[in-house]
Amino acid sequence: MGTRPHLLILGQGYSGSRIAAEARARGWEVTGVRRTAGEGAIGFDDPALEARIAAATHILSSVPPARETGEDPVLARLGATLAGSRARLFYLSSTGVYGDTGGAWVDESAPIGGGRRSARTRADLGWQAVGATILRLPGIYGPGRSALDEVRAGTARRIDRPGHRFSRIHVDDIAGAALALMEAGAAGIFNIVDSLPAEPRHVTEHACRLLGVPFPPLKPLDDAALSPMARGFWTERRVVAGRKLGRVTGYRLRHPDYKCGLEAILAEDRQR
Repeated sequence: MGTRPHLLILGQGYSGSRIAAEARARGWEVTGVRRTAGEGAIGFDDPALEARIAAATHILSSVPPARETGEDPVLARLGATLAGSRARLFYLSSTGVYGDTGGAWVDESAPIGGGRRSARTRADLGWQAVGATILRLPGIYGPGRSALDEVRAGTARRIDRPGHRFSRIHVDDIAGAALALMEAGAAGIFNIVDSLPAEPRHVTEHACRLLGVPFPPLKPLDDAALSPMARGFWTERRVVAGRKLGRVTGYRLRHPDYKCGLEAILAEDRQR
């Protein structure tokens, strides 16, 4: 009988926690790492971290570039150690590295680095340089972080930008895709995206229908009172293809579009 795989997750936050749960459900040993130690995770300053790296068979980082410096803190501190590790490396990147395509489709062969996510692009390329498999993610949603929560909280907006579509992914499919790639020993770059890019207003409207509440008012972008960061989100348009994941691993999305994803979240909420 072979040795049980050992996954080390650097940055066990929202997505990382779901990946950890998925791996444990499959019988993997999992070590989570957070900025500070907490339940089920050690801290980045733990002296045992390098020993955990040496023991791991798979290492995944979900740590974004630092806002202050733009550098990837994991690569800055541990890049040489990770490059010399026997573990297979995985990095959760962003489809934002593709920049603005004017609404055209892109796949993993598209060039990167032309958009506003320059720090993320550098991190993506840095992880490629140490041999990591790259998972490029769009907008992430799931329990506690979806249009349903925004509608309930009264913070949902409907912005009138016809044709301004975006891709999304349910957090459970990030976990499922990550484990599928690990178990397949897949290398390279993979877009982990759903199959129905949509305007954000349509997602909000579906959430309202599910909850049986009126739609928020429809406003033009200039009247939406958005923060500079949120407004930057609207400066780029692209729709992202993710068929490579299925071709390489056979994985099929559990929530292939936002409609069934929101419906699953609501059903889960009602079971609590």
